[in-house]
Amino acid sequence: MLGVADRKPEARIPMTMTSDSTSEELDAVFPTGTMEPEYVLNQSLDPDPASVFKDIDQEDRAYWDRARHFVQDEVLPVIAGYWERAEYPLHLVKRLGELDLLRDGINVDGFPAMSKTAAGLVTMELSRGDGSIGTVVAVQGGLALRSVAECGSPEQHARWLPVLSRAEEFGAFALTEPAHGSDSVGLETTATAVEGGYVLNGEKKWIGNGSIGGLTVVWARGDDGQVHGYLVPQDSPGYSPTTIEGKLSLRAIWQAHIRLENVFVPAENMLPGARSFKDTARVLLATRLGVAWSAVGHATACYETAVQYAAQRRQFGRPLAASQIVQERLARMQSELATIQLMVMQMTKLDEAGVLTPAQAALAKFTCTRTARSIASNARDLLGGNGILLANRVARHFADIEGIHTYEGTETVQALIIGRSITGISAFA
Repeated sequence: MLGVADRKPEARIPMTMTSDSTSEELDAVFPTGTMEPEYVLNQSLDPDPASVFKDIDQEDRAYWDRARHFVQDEVLPVIAGYWERAEYPLHLVKRLGELDLLRDGINVDGFPAMSKTAAGLVTMELSRGDGSIGTVVAVQGGLALRSVAECGSPEQHARWLPVLSRAEEFGAFALTEPAHGSDSVGLETTATAVEGGYVLNGEKKWIGNGSIGGLTVVWARGDDGQVHGYLVPQDSPGYSPTTIEGKLSLRAIWQAHIRLENVFVPAENMLPGARSFKDTARVLLATRLGVAWSAVGHATACYETAVQYAAQRRQFGRPLAASQIVQERLARMQSELATIQLMVMQMTKLDEAGVLTPAQAALAKFTCTRTARSIASNARDLLGGNGILLANRVARHFADIEGIHTYEGTETVQALIIGRSITGISAFA
């Protein structure tokens, strides 16, 4: 923060004035007070007002610290450019694999144990850096890797779990269809049994990693009318992905619109443990809590930025932080942040104990994403015009929260799940 004593001396700039008969050089005083300081808004303040993270054990904290260093040293210096250009920084995805930050709490042979708490902390920290980077873990680890881990055969485990964990292969999860978003259980992509395997036909939309090469877990309805999972290499004939353009959220990860036209899948590529949509929902339940952790990361970034900006930005002869209304707004943000920190930790404890219910996961996602929205809006406004600049961090998170607010079930869908648990009556059609 620049105080009065730190200000540079007034510059005296020679100027030439020309009249009809003479020229004389005059000294003009340049008003240095019109120049804006360079704000430093990316520092990690580690906010924990309710001491929620005080007793995190060493193993979990080691994952968190590794994610923190990755964000500070490798993500934040470059991510705004990738976001602005809508480019996918695949080298950062590779680094996530090298640093063992991709597994989302899934234990894989040959890798150290990773608790659900560690997974949540990693997702929070990566999302504090950037929503697209956090979404990579949700897609590659939370959805694709988990589908194979929970529904795959031993042979499929051996083939795919290690390479997906290290990001030596990329993974996608294709459930959503153009005509079936919230109504995902009504999906209409078909898997017809033929000699030696299955033929897939249909379309999928909003599929992260679906157009970059690798493996896509495709969910389709079999001849028995049930939903099953199929492992489809993206170079399979008839698999035609188109990267979705024009996004205003999560711009640094590519999502695809996929056409599956007579795509042959060998029998051994069917996930034997995916027998109905209930198995698909089991995968989604785990990732729904991950979205709540991601929201906490976005909220943390916005809160940190607001605190640092309030200290460095001077208006009316004093820092913004000296204003009562600014302190009230920061206190409100901190209160909201502490609330969602407490929620994700409590829900994760239930998940660790194996007793987390779908309604509780929905409550976590519902509460955390809408609260992160509130914090981001408050921070964006506090930064004034500077709040819409990518360089100042908040605008990117402000936009990316809109993406996580929708995926893994919109706020409305979460409310209906919660409402069903309250009333015992399903309001779904």
